[in-house]
Amino acid sequence: MPRVYLSPPEIRPDDHRALESVLASNWVAPVGPDLGRFEAALCERTGRRAAVAVSSGTAALHLALQVLGVGPGDTVLCPSLTFAASANPVCYCGAEPVFVDSEPETWNIDPDLLAEALEALSAEGRRPRALILVQIYGQCAKMEPILELCERFGLPLIEDAAEALGASYRGRPAGSFGRMSFFSFNGNKIITTSGGGMLLSDDAEAIERARYLATQAREPVAHYEHREVGYNYRLSNVLAALGLSQLSDLDRRIASRRRHFEAYREALGGLPGLDFMPIAEEGEANYWLSCLTVDPARAGVSRDELIAALAEADIEARPLWKPLHLQPVFRDCRVFGGGVAEGLFENGLCLPSGSSLREVDRDRVADLIRRCVHAAGK
Repeated sequence: MPRVYLSPPEIRPDDHRALESVLASNWVAPVGPDLGRFEAALCERTGRRAAVAVSSGTAALHLALQVLGVGPGDTVLCPSLTFAASANPVCYCGAEPVFVDSEPETWNIDPDLLAEALEALSAEGRRPRALILVQIYGQCAKMEPILELCERFGLPLIEDAAEALGASYRGRPAGSFGRMSFFSFNGNKIITTSGGGMLLSDDAEAIERARYLATQAREPVAHYEHREVGYNYRLSNVLAALGLSQLSDLDRRIASRRRHFEAYREALGGLPGLDFMPIAEEGEANYWLSCLTVDPARAGVSRDELIAALAEADIEARPLWKPLHLQPVFRDCRVFGGGVAEGLFENGLCLPSGSSLREVDRDRVADLIRRCVHAAGK
């Protein structure tokens, strides 16, 4: 049987036609008409005023921090339960990340611990320069109390919606919150440009500043003039054509991933020790990955044993993100809380969830897990 991957890219006939069209037009240089159309389409989807397409979500976050003036000696708050790319750009700027634990209802940053961190750091004269808020595994955080805290402390919010395109909170789309927001179009995301990202804002001047920095900080003159250090961060017109095609298919992809999540939950949710990621009623998830936790005391089998059994059947599954405060590279960084993220990492499991996943393969995943749990209970 063919290998079952966690979240592979899905390239459909319309995507091939889009790429053929852009190649036929010879618009293969970084800037071209499809690039502008892709930026405009994502602005329309999120209700943002301006956007700049760049080479990765990491590049988008780095530009956001640069636009906000984050630099050496500054402190930036970030959830601990996330991929390292949510914090690495803080270090690019010479600033220090401070990590905040998750809450169990959505697995996103805990507003109460965020308040504690803001109070403590402000009392120490170290008021953070920004908050990076990650919408983890395609579900929005408890935005209302978080936005209230940002307002009270004058804290600029950067929304990391890399995993959450198409999700929403109380009818408001992911990617529409904060001073700036960004998406990732990496190969494992719900839509892909192979690599790529997008920085968005309602502040058009901030986006123009980011666009300038992303284009080697080139001055608008005939020769190559540079007054600042810039970056080679722009997305190519070819990849933008792919992203534009995939964006038109986003709702179908979300519906497909939701079916996978609900099918897994129906097939496995009644087994002892298996608990699926809670889906908050005040928002709509995009079901990027189907995630659950495994309690070995109740299930009779551990998360790692299930991953090993799936791997033996040529099925890819992975643990949840390792909390950043446990990563060796961030061992000297401060953390508020940590127990929730640590527990999710210890027992959390991500199952194959791609929008192109066949029902027969999804059933094979569920059947194997069910057999493992039943065998352990004998």
